[in-house]
Amino acid sequence: MYNRACSTTVVMVFRFPSPLAGFPPNILLSKNPPHAKKSLPIARLVVAGITVLVGALVFGDYWSAEPLGIEPSYVGRAACIDCHQEESELYAGSDHDLAMDLATEETVLGDFNDVTFEHDGLVNRLFRDGDRFMVRTEGEDGEMHDFHVKYVFGIRPLQNYMVEFDREEGQSEDEVARVQVLRITWDTENKEWFYLRPPDVPEKLEPNDPLHWTGIAQRWQTMCAECHSTNLQEKFDPSTAHYHTTYSEIDVSCEACHGPGSLHVDLANRNSIFWDRNYGYGLVKLKVESTQPQIQTCAPCHSRRGVLDERFRPGDNYHDFFNLERLQPSTYYDDGQIKDEVYVYGSFIQSKMYHQAVRCTDCHDPHSLKLKHSGNETCTSCHQHAAGKYDVPSHHHHEPGTPGAMCVDCHMPETRYMAIDPRRDHSMRVPRPDLSVKIGTPNSCSGCHVEDRKEKLPEELQATFDEYADWILTASEGNETVAKLIAETDKWCDDACVEWYGKERLTPPHFGETIAAFRRGEPDSVKAMVRLIGQSNELAPEIARATALAELGQAGVPEALGKANQIVTAERAQTNSVHPLVLAAAIGIYEVARPQQVIQDLFPLIDHPTRLIRTETIRVIISSGAFRELAGSRRTQVELASEQVRDSMMVAADRGGAHMGWAILLEQQGRTDEAVEAYETAIRVEPLATGARSNLAALLEGLAPRSPGEKGMQMMMRAEQLRREELPLFARDAKVAPNNAFVQYRYGLSLYLSGDMDAALEHLQKAADLEPETEQYQTAVRLIKEKMESDK
Repeated sequence: MYNRACSTTVVMVFRFPSPLAGFPPNILLSKNPPHAKKSLPIARLVVAGITVLVGALVFGDYWSAEPLGIEPSYVGRAACIDCHQEESELYAGSDHDLAMDLATEETVLGDFNDVTFEHDGLVNRLFRDGDRFMVRTEGEDGEMHDFHVKYVFGIRPLQNYMVEFDREEGQSEDEVARVQVLRITWDTENKEWFYLRPPDVPEKLEPNDPLHWTGIAQRWQTMCAECHSTNLQEKFDPSTAHYHTTYSEIDVSCEACHGPGSLHVDLANRNSIFWDRNYGYGLVKLKVESTQPQIQTCAPCHSRRGVLDERFRPGDNYHDFFNLERLQPSTYYDDGQIKDEVYVYGSFIQSKMYHQAVRCTDCHDPHSLKLKHSGNETCTSCHQHAAGKYDVPSHHHHEPGTPGAMCVDCHMPETRYMAIDPRRDHSMRVPRPDLSVKIGTPNSCSGCHVEDRKEKLPEELQATFDEYADWILTASEGNETVAKLIAETDKWCDDACVEWYGKERLTPPHFGETIAAFRRGEPDSVKAMVRLIGQSNELAPEIARATALAELGQAGVPEALGKANQIVTAERAQTNSVHPLVLAAAIGIYEVARPQQVIQDLFPLIDHPTRLIRTETIRVIISSGAFRELAGSRRTQVELASEQVRDSMMVAADRGGAHMGWAILLEQQGRTDEAVEAYETAIRVEPLATGARSNLAALLEGLAPRSPGEKGMQMMMRAEQLRREELPLFARDAKVAPNNAFVQYRYGLSLYLSGDMDAALEHLQKAADLEPETEQYQTAVRLIKEKMESDK
């Protein structure tokens, strides 16, 4: 901006005539020009007039502005390069630049020189067909086929390959049809093929499994696309179950982070000294005092979340467009450390760094994505304390240059995902082997030192244990030998930390201790959870408090509703006084409240400025039954507002669960015809998914007695057909998830309805054995036994 403004000023200066223009040359050159005294006031008046004119022109230039309401469009990075060459050079070759591309000689790194690769008894062939890269592997019909690799995905440490399906005749070249990601993957560091197996599925995936490479869990549009391309528009048509996906650029380019750039380019190219009075320089301002615009611009692609609205633009409020996943037991350990892949943001907002206004670009260059410093300088560039405080053996107690002396190895330990891709935990925590001793969470000290006990493992495990996560997983599966070795290591590490740093480092108690105690059903844990919800960010970050509140509600704890009421009341008294994560968790608890209390407490939030709060409020008003108590304008207001919930669900219109969730809300509103249609759409969109058929069957069975003659009979016949179709899908799920109590229970009920009483009892009993504390499962077993006894 400085150079542009300066150069424009120079142009403007030379546009205006000199104040001395028009005077004869001899007068200009004379030491004593005639009439000097007489002409001096005239010259001054001319200069003053020109000054006023220039000032007026400059003010007019400043005051003129683009009209309000302009919607910028995407122009592509080619429009950025001339003015931003340094940034462009840094970006070239970055992970964002190489996020996705067409499969060409230059972009494909894998070996397609007619090689074979075997997994699960399948011999796959990777070869060339002219310029095309080909894979012969198992298709969705269970037969071997040749598939054309159209796209590459990623660059390091692995590269995925993608195949396009269902391309319609005449479909535009700018559109992408359904794309599936092969599990046959290239290791770019070791230069070899490997099979990217789901971490919890050791057996071969069947073609009807959603995790099969042709299944919905491996679909580019569903799982990957929005964060690997710029301005992605999914454009799924539920009526045909076909995609017409578009993007402005195939990779993560400038406008993915800075927003659509047409207005910025127009302003930069116009002949003006100033940027625009209404729009500034036409892009979101990420370099401001608040860290939130930048962090919330990065967060959508670096968080594990649900999508509320797909129209997010950089600078928008994250919670208007996304619903961040809480600290679920399947994805985080009890103390908030990463377990499954959660993509940074949910970890980072737990950290002291986040609460001390550290932002992503303090460590990472925003264009190359590389760290700004090497080694421990990444940390000591900010932590410039007195010499000898941190980056010395007296602090870390390890030999300089070894892993134990590296800040990140202790405070940001790695976990490998996708088999070979290490990701660091961005909660940036102090290692706590004492928590490992108390509640069984991992810690970075044991992560290294458990290897010292590897020779004590059985030989068959020694060869397969490559990292700490292997130890943790095997112990969680019930291997007592491994669990004992981990416990010994944890105790040894804790003793060393007490000797080095003293016991005072352990206060105040960590929120993980409270959450772990509650999940284990320990005495007084409910009171501790209630106290946790009221703690400060320093003691319990928002995501931990939201998790505690939600889990109290899910457990049906009476105190949960009282705490939720306090939080909702505080928000109603002062809008935006409660963090959206905590407030959304509080609203969810009202599903079990009396309808009148739901209406009284939640109805004022129906117009809340944050979309997450609005949609959750509307959902709970409907699902709690409070909607049926409404009348007149209030009822109409909720009906209209429910379309916001539908819009949020339909962001995932290619998932059957989205249509099924909407169908359930329609049922709860009494809109049964629309509910039937939504269930049918769910089945059409995702025919291999479970749930929609049984829900629709139950709805039709309830409607049939109220429908006269043939229509009622058709409903009953359709319901019977739906249950027959779903039974093998329930059987599939029960087979692949033998330790999931709900899956076994659901299959058992389906078998009961089909008349297979013995098999039904087997799976219902299995569910009851897996979760003896769940009364619903115990009741089902008792009732089916009574039924079988009475039928003898």
